[in-house]
Amino acid sequence: MRIARTFQTAPAAVPKENTAKYLDSALASEGFSAPDWLVPDLEDGTAPDMKAEGLENTIDRLDGGVEFSGEIWPRVQWAYDDAGLRDRGEEEVRTLFEAVGDELTGVVVPKVGRVADVERAIDVVERAEEAAGLPGGSMELSVIVETAAARSDLRDIAMLGNEDAHGGGRLAGLVFGPVDYTAELGGRAIDGDRPRWDGLLEALSNEASANDVVAIGGPFDKLFEERAGVTYYNAPAYADQVEREAAVGLDGSWSLYPKQTVQANRIHMPTPTELERDVSKIERFNDAKAEGTGAVTVDGQMVDEATFKNFANTVETVRTIHARHPDQTRDVYDEALVDRALDLDTDWQR
Repeated sequence: MRIARTFQTAPAAVPKENTAKYLDSALASEGFSAPDWLVPDLEDGTAPDMKAEGLENTIDRLDGGVEFSGEIWPRVQWAYDDAGLRDRGEEEVRTLFEAVGDELTGVVVPKVGRVADVERAIDVVERAEEAAGLPGGSMELSVIVETAAARSDLRDIAMLGNEDAHGGGRLAGLVFGPVDYTAELGGRAIDGDRPRWDGLLEALSNEASANDVVAIGGPFDKLFEERAGVTYYNAPAYADQVEREAAVGLDGSWSLYPKQTVQANRIHMPTPTELERDVSKIERFNDAKAEGTGAVTVDGQMVDEATFKNFANTVETVRTIHARHPDQTRDVYDEALVDRALDLDTDWQR
């Protein structure tokens, strides 16, 4: 399994004394503050007159290697309806791959259009990978679904994650971009908030699951609220959004701020109660199966392959998190419970 609980964008350059301040902070993050996917942002998060410096900052910070526990995915410039932006994005991809390709998992391409535009982005990645002398197929692509055209072709786009598709399955992730999507559809913030687009999120989850790619929700940009003269971090509202995304099966959530990363990392991680419940159910199922009792019932529930898979998903998620972030699993779960999860046979066929 692949974990992508948090997709944290970090502006690659900002108008401060240290223009790479937020990138430095993200790269140095630890524990639950460390995102699974760190996205140095060369697009909307960086001002037009600082994009060149943002590219330099990204290369400077990654050159020579970094001790970062997650995956690194720069977001480059791109737009399905703007050839100039696509040219700049292609140049950014080439420059990044040649300078620091060994430190990257791939690139994030925003504002894609129909499936042909995503195939065009895949070609850019393939050519840049070859030019940089990187191993064939090592660089992946994730796209931000934020246009009507991309939504219309969502199924065909998601199918590019299959190994027999164009680019050999380079597509790794589908990310929702609600701001541009709402604007393109002429949506309205009638109550002060943009539409939630629940149907799109469910489709994103479905198509990502059908094609073994990651699905990630959109950003929550109301970071702070004010009441009675006090400004406070808007933790409850962000948690509500992440819980909705987790409930429909999205793999992760977009983070704009370290505190959001902490929340999303935890919400997209099974609770101790969930883990104990599903470990116990698999243990009892395996015991009953070994005794040859035929149909197996656990806690009054008939366990078939689909039911078993739900239990196993919980365990496999924790195993994957533990492999990359043992500090997080030690912080959340009892050590004996983690050991039981690691030792468990989660193969339905055996």
